[in-house]
Amino acid sequence: MTSVFIVAASPVVRAGLETLVVADERFTVTGSAEDVSALAEISPPDVVLIELSDASAAGPSELRALQEGEGESGAPALVVLAAELEGEWIADALNSGGRAVLPRNSAGGEILAAIEAAAVGLVVVHRNALDALHEATTSAAVPATPSSPGEESAFGTEHLTPREAEVLGMLAEGLGNKEIAWRLKISEHTVKFHVSSIFAKLGTASRTEAVTQGVRRGLIML
Repeated sequence: MTSVFIVAASPVVRAGLETLVVADERFTVTGSAEDVSALAEISPPDVVLIELSDASAAGPSELRALQEGEGESGAPALVVLAAELEGEWIADALNSGGRAVLPRNSAGGEILAAIEAAAVGLVVVHRNALDALHEATTSAAVPATPSSPGEESAFGTEHLTPREAEVLGMLAEGLGNKEIAWRLKISEHTVKFHVSSIFAKLGTASRTEAVTQGVRRGLIML
């Protein structure tokens, strides 16, 4: 059977997902937790079913960390349940190791099908997100132009997506996550996910550092 570990901030959501999965004879639930840090203490399952919400602390760096598993079992396949299906967010989730991305309100059959597909190496994107994902992956990326050759080697060649550049500009305005979420009509978790991705791409650890690098690299104007 395929082993599944469930991550969700809400105990009610965890219980519901566990009930759904254990009822299917194809799967066995090896455990559940409110955040991904619990996975460091156990053998990697075949699949991690992770629900991302405003209460979740998971972002691109946490998803990437789950893909660094070693040993015979390797890294688990990630099935992500998201509050919304914004194209660039989906691209970030997939680039960070997500094998399947579905809306949080997906039917039980859809979630189980995604787990089965992810376990055998398939990539699953919900049908409602295909257009948004296509637009996000084909739109022109904002170039991260370093101020010197030395900076390019230090920060790599990753580019910010148009939405990440937009969020970076709002960070420069001093806006908090709630304000950014309200202005862009997205969830706070999506904002946190974008901010985490910005930090990773710019090689920074704080909003101030990200804004500073954004100015130095010509991404934003103050």
